[in-house]
Amino acid sequence: MAFEGLSSRLQAITNKFRGKARVTESDLKEMLREVKLALLEADVNYKIVKEFISTINEKALGQDVLKSLTPGQQVIKIVKDELVELLGGTSSKINFTPNPPTIIMLVGLQGSGKTTTAGKLANLLRKEGKKPLLVACDIYRPAAIKQLQVVGAQLNIPVFASETSKDVVQIARQAMNVAMSKLNDVIIIDTAGRLHIDEALMEELKRLKVNIKPHEILLVVDSMTGQDAVNVATTFNEQVGIDGVVLTKLDGDTRGGAALSVKKVTNRPIKFAATGEKLSDLEVFHPERMASRILGMGDVLSIIEKAEEAFDEEEALKLEETLKKQQFDLNDYLTQLRQMKKMGSFSSILKMLPGMSQLKNIKVDEKEFDKIEAMICSMTQKERKDPKILNGSRRKRIAAGSGTTVQDINKFMNSFEVTQKMMKQVKSEKGMKNMLKNLKGMNPKDLKNFKI
Repeated sequence: MAFEGLSSRLQAITNKFRGKARVTESDLKEMLREVKLALLEADVNYKIVKEFISTINEKALGQDVLKSLTPGQQVIKIVKDELVELLGGTSSKINFTPNPPTIIMLVGLQGSGKTTTAGKLANLLRKEGKKPLLVACDIYRPAAIKQLQVVGAQLNIPVFASETSKDVVQIARQAMNVAMSKLNDVIIIDTAGRLHIDEALMEELKRLKVNIKPHEILLVVDSMTGQDAVNVATTFNEQVGIDGVVLTKLDGDTRGGAALSVKKVTNRPIKFAATGEKLSDLEVFHPERMASRILGMGDVLSIIEKAEEAFDEEEALKLEETLKKQQFDLNDYLTQLRQMKKMGSFSSILKMLPGMSQLKNIKVDEKEFDKIEAMICSMTQKERKDPKILNGSRRKRIAAGSGTTVQDINKFMNSFEVTQKMMKQVKSEKGMKNMLKNLKGMNPKDLKNFKI
């Protein structure tokens, strides 16, 4: 997560306060000094940090928080509430026109990830029932059109591109006609970028805006550029006018200052965040959920949404019936493993659990899941349904077929037995959604020595 360093610092600071029955003004002053340093090191704009600290101090002292029965908890709540406000307050989605097609124009500097973001956004909107058309209006960068066509082909989403015209307005108008004839209700225009802001780039974008009249102009910003991202956002907003921001590379090793500054500086919401390299790794930006993640409070709602999206309803019903019969074999395990992989990396899911980001010794080797899949696929149907028949010779054959060792097979079978017992307990739950909600009350220390 982009806020790895900041998150660790803020969690360490708030943990000192969490159980305190008495908090003095001196304690509060010390805490705010540490929070201030943490935010500045995360490359958050200095003026924003100053205002943020001042507001927390004013609220903590002005509401007699320090004299309350749970002052530590109340101070942490104020910090979280102000962090939510800093990130935008509430989530902001695309404003779709009642008379389709809705035109979305992506702008930004070269290298910010516009072309990939165009594909990710089209993929996300298709899941919401839309029928998007991607439009290649980056006519300068070598292979930019080809890149968008490759992305479109991977997603099976149509791409409009002109092999002859170099007029972006003409290309966009032709795309509008195609969209209307093909009943595409969303047009996503991938515009050209530069290595830096220049007058020619801005004039082209202004010309597109005047002639095409997009319903949404989204600025794609590389969150790893830190404070520079805020300067870019300010310039684009002043010169072209933007309706929202898409933060890319939010999963990278970055200080996160852009996300904490861009809303306040531009007064435009962060609408989406790219959290990985896959074309499915784009999500609506929820300020409250992000604030909870930063402070180590978890993000169970996002896990639930990912689970609902990843788990096939028909397969879920089959699993429910299996659990009712108290049966859970290796075929069921393989199905669940493949669906879990659709949710994203196991490491990213763990970080969304309350308190889990504090545990540094959790090691997850994603390749282990591929090994497990290979082991199960090397078994016969009889072996998958009744693993108890796996004697020494069968295990040797499976190890040879899956490129693993007998020790790997033994280790997996031991863990599978534990999983079987756990799945039998899950049968009393009202489905995956309720089970995940119960994670809010879990103690992360129980998983301190967890390894895959």
